[in-house]
Amino acid sequence: MELKDFIVTPIVLFVVYILAYIIRPYVSNETTVKYFIPGLTVKIVGAIAVGMVYQFYYGGGDTFAYHTHGSRWIWKAFNDSFASGFKMLTADGNYEGIYTYASHIWYFRDEHSYFLIKIVALIDLITFSTYSATAVIFAVLSFSGMWAMYMTFNRKYSEMSNWLALAILFVPSVFFWGSGILKDTVTLGALGWITYSFDQLFLRRNWNIMNMIVLGLCSFLILQIKIYILLCFLPALILWYFVSKIEQIQSLALKLLFAPFLLAVGIVVGYFAIEMVGEQNSKYALENVATTAQVTAYDIRYGWGARQGENSGYTLGELDGSFGSMIKLFPSAVNVSLFRPYLWEVRNPLMLLSSVEAMGFLFLTLWMMWKFGVRNFFQYLFQPDVLFCITFSVVFAFAVGISSYNFGTLSRYKIPLMPFYLVGLIIIYYYSTLNKDKNSEETAETE
Repeated sequence: MELKDFIVTPIVLFVVYILAYIIRPYVSNETTVKYFIPGLTVKIVGAIAVGMVYQFYYGGGDTFAYHTHGSRWIWKAFNDSFASGFKMLTADGNYEGIYTYASHIWYFRDEHSYFLIKIVALIDLITFSTYSATAVIFAVLSFSGMWAMYMTFNRKYSEMSNWLALAILFVPSVFFWGSGILKDTVTLGALGWITYSFDQLFLRRNWNIMNMIVLGLCSFLILQIKIYILLCFLPALILWYFVSKIEQIQSLALKLLFAPFLLAVGIVVGYFAIEMVGEQNSKYALENVATTAQVTAYDIRYGWGARQGENSGYTLGELDGSFGSMIKLFPSAVNVSLFRPYLWEVRNPLMLLSSVEAMGFLFLTLWMMWKFGVRNFFQYLFQPDVLFCITFSVVFAFAVGISSYNFGTLSRYKIPLMPFYLVGLIIIYYYSTLNKDKNSEETAETE
């Protein structure tokens, strides 16, 4: 914290809230309007809180590597001359001509982290490189994506408006870890916007140029920052599209005839899409994914994670760099991401928050199976919106569970799946209740 945090940040907050109240009527309705300002506020609180936790609890960390030891040096370069600042913004890991500034940036040679630092630097130009003010703007941009996701599902399931708001906007870990100057803030907001624009373009056939730009830009952001999120999200999007098309077929005979063909096309499209994305980074090419998972997991568990992880490591079993060893651990990896750490595994206050949420996820899942029956629960998994949400959640849970091996790291890495998993459960609840009410009415009419 610096003196300018107490000068610039209040001004930024004032402008943000004035704009929020002006914009609110255009992006909400009478049901959702009450969640707009509270949803924005918890993101802003989360952004400032995560900075304070990193400063006063951890004594440093990624968020300061991106700002204090990152974007601030690009801002300083711009203060010295526009040419120097522009060189820093377009730098590709080469120190030539910019060593004075670049040598102070910890992640200068890390392509994906430096891409984020460039984004932070652009905001720093507005906030005079004030950490908390920049964090507030990060939170606002991320909130815009989460709100777009909320409106996407609320338009379809307005009866579940309150629960959808809770799932998307008010999960503590999500608005805490997904609001500060971190990669997760950008990718979380981008996922929300991709969900919205994909729904508009391909499911509602609203071929608006702005939707195309949003879809392309947000996909590019995730590709540059955390490519593995896109690798997990693509299959879910493709399934969403093709299963939605199958559901639109009215004739049962035609549905049975075309469903296998459409699903086969979807699988082929998904495979080539993943191949194309994987080509952007050899670590995530299909033939290298298993090795990447092994190296990452063991580095976090026994390397820097062991040194800084406050005894919060876990293991699922042996990884040998083969697909076989990964697939064998699939159930354990999904379980650790969705339902752990258990209460007896808690080692620090932040783990307690993660544990309480995980326990809530487990309770909610088991309660719904008990209330509506296992058969009904799994029956509605194949409803397009549910399949989209749960597919991404499970695939992503596997990806981060198998490659983290540290609960502290996992609590951050898994936040993109949390809103989608909860939305999937809410939609299952919606259809199960609808079916239950329909059966009750039919029984009453029979009597």
